[in-house]
Amino acid sequence: MGKKRAVVLLSGGLDSTTCMAVAQSEGCELFPISFRYGQRHAKELIAARAVADYYNCERHLVIETNMEDIGGSALTDHRIDLPVGDLERTEIPATYVPARNLIFLSYALGYAEVLGAAEIYIGVNALDYSGYPDCRPEFIRLFQQVADYTTKAAVEEGRRIIIKTPLIGLTKKEIVQLGQKLQAPFHLTTSCYAGGPEACGRCDSCLLRLRGFAEAGVVDPIKYARRPE
Repeated sequence: MGKKRAVVLLSGGLDSTTCMAVAQSEGCELFPISFRYGQRHAKELIAARAVADYYNCERHLVIETNMEDIGGSALTDHRIDLPVGDLERTEIPATYVPARNLIFLSYALGYAEVLGAAEIYIGVNALDYSGYPDCRPEFIRLFQQVADYTTKAAVEEGRRIIIKTPLIGLTKKEIVQLGQKLQAPFHLTTSCYAGGPEACGRCDSCLLRLRGFAEAGVVDPIKYARRPE
């Protein structure tokens, strides 16, 4: 028998790339899915393509959807400033994209059903993250319940598609350590919200990433326009 198939949500960032490495280590044939959803820049899609190529994926599916028409996020509306330099805030930041993981997982669920894949990997994280409500275990648990009643595979064939979240209980330090252990291609990734030629080193995502690498005692291999002292 061939490898079991798995759909992997791949943004081109640290977490999703580590998630790819986990799926590979668990013997899966990787089918990454990425999204052009009206985000500020295409750099993350370039990174996602490079990661997919690194893992010799048979297909890298890129879904296009116009979430910028909904707006409401600094990642899809240039009129909203990117938050910088405050990882201690308690409110949900302006980089939250309304219903993003709900939409992305819905596409991934349909793709997994067509492929005959039994698993969907998503690199959500509920510890060192930006406070997004759709990264919490509660959301994943409830989406799994919906998935169990949504597909023909589940209703007629008894074929359950499992949402796997191997990073959900890890700190950024632990994610870096896991990715390094699995030889994830961190040098191909980007986490920056700004999307410049070099990572800005100022946005929430850059700061979380840099802190994770520092705490893990690992040098982040990507270039930054500014690294915090």
